[in-house]
Amino acid sequence: MSENAFKTWQCRTCGYIYDEEAGDPMEGLAPGTRWADIPDDWECPLCGTPKSDFDMVEL
Repeated sequence: MSENAFKTWQCRTCGYIYDEEAGDPMEGLAPGTRWADIPDDWECPLCGTPKSDFDMVEL
């Protein structure tokens, strides 16, 4: 996998998927927004789990 490849992150609590390539426009995260660029106090939009409780996943 390339260093610049987009990554995918999953909420440990509810399974919500954040895909860097797609972003989450409903949450104000434009397509291409990297995980590192999301504020540390961001929470899962579905269940409120903190960003720190997400894991990078391979889809």
